[in-house]
Amino acid sequence: MGYLAKEERDFRLNKVRELMKEKSLDVALIYYDEFNIGNGWYLTGWCPQFESGAVLIPAKGEPMILGGPESEPFAKQDSAITETRNFPVFMVPDEEYPNATIINFSKLFTELSEKMGRIKRIGLVGAGRMPADCYKQIVEGFSNVELVDITSQYVQLRYVKSQWETEQIKAAFGLADECYEAMINTVKPGVSEIEIAAAGEYAARKLGASGFGFSAIVGSGKRANAVVPTASSKKLEDGELVMLGLAPKVKGYAGVFGHTVAANGKYTDSQKECLKHLGEAFKLTKSQLAIGKSGREIDKPGREYYKKHDLLKYIVCPFAHTIGIHEAESPFFGPNSDDVLKPGMTVCVDVSFFGHPEWNGTRIETGYEITEKGPKPMSPKMDKILTSL
Repeated sequence: MGYLAKEERDFRLNKVRELMKEKSLDVALIYYDEFNIGNGWYLTGWCPQFESGAVLIPAKGEPMILGGPESEPFAKQDSAITETRNFPVFMVPDEEYPNATIINFSKLFTELSEKMGRIKRIGLVGAGRMPADCYKQIVEGFSNVELVDITSQYVQLRYVKSQWETEQIKAAFGLADECYEAMINTVKPGVSEIEIAAAGEYAARKLGASGFGFSAIVGSGKRANAVVPTASSKKLEDGELVMLGLAPKVKGYAGVFGHTVAANGKYTDSQKECLKHLGEAFKLTKSQLAIGKSGREIDKPGREYYKKHDLLKYIVCPFAHTIGIHEAESPFFGPNSDDVLKPGMTVCVDVSFFGHPEWNGTRIETGYEITEKGPKPMSPKMDKILTSL
């Protein structure tokens, strides 16, 4: 059962074809793999296991998935694009598929030319993420064709969310609320980080999560300095802080929560001071979530607060980023960003620091829909918790 409705898929294909027309492109080729799924998922609502691939969009005619034979039946069942071709470069290395039809880019180029006539310009998305051999085979197979990198322009198509996308993201934040409750109710001295992660992951899957934006973050004590620590067998100790985070997905779109809690359920005075600093930087950043504000403007107040309290040297990540197919995706609103907030963006305030000699690593995070009337919490629950610190 696929996630992406035909109407939503066609809306997105039309946006890509408008970009292709603007750039005088005959074909667009969008690379993806399990670690770079966003650009492919945007058009298919699907991603293979084990294999990589690309979505090919002709200026006219049916789009197709270029991939491997192991994922081909999966694509035909669940992808919003079901026309497929198989290529060795996208397959599991050294695996054999004797009953599959496998071609190369030269043969694909001949097929496309017979349907479309002369092909002059092909737009590539994600070329910088492709394995070298994949890029080499595309260049050699599509002979006498100009290859144009349109990655930046394509990614910008994903910046502002459709109503359908926003609905999925809001639903995912609803799941994140349940994950938060399940995880904090498991936190206590003697419990392992893995047990806490399991509680959150189980809650998400039980309620219908389609996947996760990242593996559960559970970092207790000094393990929180790892920035994004996956849960380990370490057991929580009395008096420690525990950094928690989980990003359940609904139909491929992520929600998230992030918080830092006391292992024994009661913050010390020093730990309260730590959470107060996080909360103040959080509120300052949230106050900047206004249409037209640039990344530089959004980042500045929280950064100045950190500087005032000698926390600036512990920053690893800026304080705001968008959320969608990935838990953190472009644009990122950091201190050198000129990207601006637009209506329909979905943005996380993600305040953290790492490597502190006493408090170790900490993070608090939740998300907002950017509207003409201001930022609208996608988790009113977490917004209330984090703005009350």
